[in-house]
Amino acid sequence: MTPSLSPFRRLLAALLFVPAMLSAQDATSPDGKMHLTFRLADGGVPTYSVDFGGKAVVLPSTLGMQLAKGGADLMDGFVISKTANSTFDETWTPVWGEESAIRNHYNELEVTLSQPSTQRTMVLRFRVYDDGVGLRYEFPRQKDLTYFTIKEEQTQFRMNGDHTAWWIPGDYDSQEYSWTTSRLSEIRSLMPAVVDAHKGNASWETFSDTGVQTTIQMKSDDGIYIAIHEAACVDYPTMHLNLDDKTMTFTSWLTPDVEGMKGYLQAPCTTPWRTLRITDSATGQLASRLTLNLNEPCKIEDTSWIHPVKYCGVWWEMIAGRKSWAYTDDLPSVKLDLDDYRKCKPNGKHGATNEEVRRYIDFAAENGLSQVLVEGWNIGWEDWFGHQKDYVFDFLTPYPDFDLPALNEYAHSKGVRLMMHHETSSSARNYERHMEEAYSLMNKYGYISVKSGYVGDIVPRGEHHYGQWMNNHYLYAVKEAAKHRIMVNAHEATRPTGLCRTYPNLVGNESAKGTEYEAFGGLYPAHTTILPFTRLNGGPMDYTPGIFESDFSWANGNVNRLNTTLAGQLALYVTMYSPLQMAADTPENYAKHMDAFQFIKDVALDWDRSVYLEAEPGQYITIARKAKGTDDWFMGCKANEKGHKSTIALDFLDKGRTYIATIYADAKNANYQGNAQAYTITKKKVRKGSKLPIICAPGGGMAAMLTPIK
Repeated sequence: MTPSLSPFRRLLAALLFVPAMLSAQDATSPDGKMHLTFRLADGGVPTYSVDFGGKAVVLPSTLGMQLAKGGADLMDGFVISKTANSTFDETWTPVWGEESAIRNHYNELEVTLSQPSTQRTMVLRFRVYDDGVGLRYEFPRQKDLTYFTIKEEQTQFRMNGDHTAWWIPGDYDSQEYSWTTSRLSEIRSLMPAVVDAHKGNASWETFSDTGVQTTIQMKSDDGIYIAIHEAACVDYPTMHLNLDDKTMTFTSWLTPDVEGMKGYLQAPCTTPWRTLRITDSATGQLASRLTLNLNEPCKIEDTSWIHPVKYCGVWWEMIAGRKSWAYTDDLPSVKLDLDDYRKCKPNGKHGATNEEVRRYIDFAAENGLSQVLVEGWNIGWEDWFGHQKDYVFDFLTPYPDFDLPALNEYAHSKGVRLMMHHETSSSARNYERHMEEAYSLMNKYGYISVKSGYVGDIVPRGEHHYGQWMNNHYLYAVKEAAKHRIMVNAHEATRPTGLCRTYPNLVGNESAKGTEYEAFGGLYPAHTTILPFTRLNGGPMDYTPGIFESDFSWANGNVNRLNTTLAGQLALYVTMYSPLQMAADTPENYAKHMDAFQFIKDVALDWDRSVYLEAEPGQYITIARKAKGTDDWFMGCKANEKGHKSTIALDFLDKGRTYIATIYADAKNANYQGNAQAYTITKKKVRKGSKLPIICAPGGGMAAMLTPIK
């Protein structure tokens, strides 16, 4: 017979059993395939691991914070004081997006940790979805941890193998790199050449020979796709990743400020979410809404003024080299006013003239484009770059040959609006100095959207594009724009982390190598088959597609060539999702191919449903999307330099209906290297289940519009 325990011994046994119970905590995805385990390792070190489909994806990895100011590190010596599990399930409606409804369904594990030696508390929150995991640090209000400075965040992601990866170097000031495909173990050896290839473009430097930016997309040998990124980066520096290529362990590496510190926090506060997107297919990666779901709901009460935009603009001629942003070549390097400009001799190359802008307004009005971007309209472009000037532009004063009131009146008479351009030259302090007046000027003349730019080194000096200070600036600009009912498209800003859910007037960003690099000779065909897996993880990109003229010699002898076919350019309007899409070429270049331009006129910007039909990073992507509020479908397929062939079953169409498919395809002899403008346009009747062959030329693509017969 087992002897009975005294009440005291029973209590003692219970107390001894509590730490054992709390040392390992679990959370599983709603479908049961994703499993996260949290443990305190020896010494009270927080760790987690992730399995997917019974396979280890993230091996035990440590969590914690090193503090520079504010006391002892938050790395070890923890005990679990409380845990809680919960489930959440909602369906929310985005203002614009790849579908009209998004399900946000996860199981959550909340772990409250106490550090007895400091009497401090830290909460780790894990959300486990069918397609990934989000985790973040939370710091409740507490006596012994109020103001503190982060020396480094030590979040690890220990991979279970030497995966194939698509990556760009870690850089505090630019994402404008071409993507490299390699094994994780090859990053160190490849890094010097990758960085050296970009030195001619700007003064960029990496922080480490194994440092990479997020999103890094990976694929394991057994076919698991894994992407590491972050969500809801607010009042915090952007995260990069350092790789220990001996153990295949990534560790977070935050963008520093001018003093080398990583972040300044005040409790109560939270960090951004660290995200792991994990799927057993490439199309599953594209279909994931993990990043958006980890952001807060929309904070703008009335969103009726926020809507997708299709636009053209006075831009490509300057990028290609035929026109200039500057009005004159005569000005010295000093700040001058409008009267000074009136005394100068025009250089004859200025793009933003009254005549040129009216030409684009007419083109937009004739072809159903709602806005016209005008770059180089305001004084200051003669001495705007490379000097870290504090006061660069005033964002108010137009050049003598740009009649701001008259041009806006002309645009409105044609049913078109002008899109404002605010290049800050990275003097963020100067932009904030003028922001209220600049946005008020836009309101006065009926501008409803702005393209901002951050080219160059940041002012305040020593700050980086992706540090906490600048991340706060970008969001400040978006919030202030919302007060004026203005939509924002920020270029050279921090890479997006899904904040467009919370502030949907953030309709676009650049934050990667865009089409402009076609004119600089710096893109390759696979580039746009990688971006949807990496850059687009956090939000839409203003990629500026639609370049029809593949030979750039028309622009003052530019020797570069387009590295996609014309049909491939059309495909990008479907495969590179954005509610902001530009017809980026010039009116005269479009005039040569108005039959193909019809697709740009027809393609939707907002969607009820998106179906990811086939994909492989760096090789090909095929997507079908149903236009919001209609029965029309659009398809796009983009291929790398090897081309692509497949047959797609149109199972997404409505049963019992017949559709007219208008197909824009590469001609048989098309090739991005020498016959990029060879395309065919065919029409055929299709139904649900019909088979559609896809044949993409090297560097090519296919686009289609499927309209039901009524």
